[in-house]
Amino acid sequence: MDDTPALDVRGFTMQFGAHRVLDDLSFQVRRGETFGLLGSNGSGKTTTIRALLGVHPPTAGELLVEGRPYDPAVHTRLAYLPEERGLYKKEKVLDVMTYFGQLKGLSHGEAAAWSLEFLRRVDLADHARHRIDRLSGGQQQKVQLGVTVMGNPAILILDEPTKGFDPVNRRLLLDIVEEHKRAGATVVMVTHQMEEVERLCDRVLLLKDGRAEAYGTVGEVQDAYGGRMIRLTFAGTLPASPDFHVETLETNYAELSLAPDADAQRVLRHLLDAGTTVRSFETGRTSMEEVFLRIYGADATKEA
Repeated sequence: MDDTPALDVRGFTMQFGAHRVLDDLSFQVRRGETFGLLGSNGSGKTTTIRALLGVHPPTAGELLVEGRPYDPAVHTRLAYLPEERGLYKKEKVLDVMTYFGQLKGLSHGEAAAWSLEFLRRVDLADHARHRIDRLSGGQQQKVQLGVTVMGNPAILILDEPTKGFDPVNRRLLLDIVEEHKRAGATVVMVTHQMEEVERLCDRVLLLKDGRAEAYGTVGEVQDAYGGRMIRLTFAGTLPASPDFHVETLETNYAELSLAPDADAQRVLRHLLDAGTTVRSFETGRTSMEEVFLRIYGADATKEA
């Protein structure tokens, strides 16, 4: 089995004038995994992808796709979904999808048949003969995703794939991404939706100030920035305890981070003995949303 990483970034530095966007960044994306590339706005995520695809030459370092610099003539099974839609807006949906399918090596008939089936699945079959610019932004994003996954690419790079979607359509499109992963595709996701990260990603990289702030499995990163948690709904008051720290407290809901040697059942017993009415009690890890806030909270406030 070939153990060459799908993507391999080594000592990557990117500088624009006096501004250094990425500084000696190194990471790997393994074949067949779903990898989350995360960070606050301006942290260098899109710059990294563009350098990987040869759009920007790196100031220093190497960025490799399947062991070599990206070459569109060789890496024909790599597909990129940019955050900015790039469709021919004056053309009809089916014509645009069929055209891109032919660029990927499908015959006209194969591309048209695949496109119609995809449009049926995402509830756009009635729009197949409409011009792209007559669609809503979310509908255009569905078409763009269809163009991206057509031809069963081996590597999928998705930049904010569900941006602007309602929960129903977000779930539909994530199901499509999961299907490609189960078929063996490598998936790189750039997203601010932390529930998508927890659901889909095997490993993650969180960029901050041009460097890797956190890198590893989702569980490893959660443990590094909080570890074990208790989420409970209750009535009454929460007594103090050296076994936990209150991270979130609302009228009838709390999130408690456990001390390293704390036992969850001991905490539950302590609450009940203190007269707290516990309606639900769930143990788990620190959420990726909380990890994101802990790492980027100050940055997000500055941006706002």
